[in-house]
Amino acid sequence: MQFYGALILFLTLSAACGLTCYHCQGKNCADKLTCPIGLDRCSSIELNGVIVKSCMTSELCRSPIKCCESDLCNSAVPTGSSVLLLLVSSAIITLFL
Repeated sequence: MQFYGALILFLTLSAACGLTCYHCQGKNCADKLTCPIGLDRCSSIELNGVIVKSCMTSELCRSPIKCCESDLCNSAVPTGSSVLLLLVSSAIITLFL
């Protein structure tokens, strides 16, 4: 039962911390930024071979800017943590309920 409490606390805290996006200019992007209040999308744009990644509001997401709304989703490498979290939570529910 303590495990469920810790899991719920972890998920609540991670959701409350805000959106995290890559924030950089160039091809090697490793800098991460927690977006300020009001910026609800991660953005990525490539113009003349220069790639710029940052936080942005949903109103400014127009072509050629690519926007997404999950943590670190503006990376070049797709992440699979959300799928992994879904599988783990499904396994926990199946085992204990």
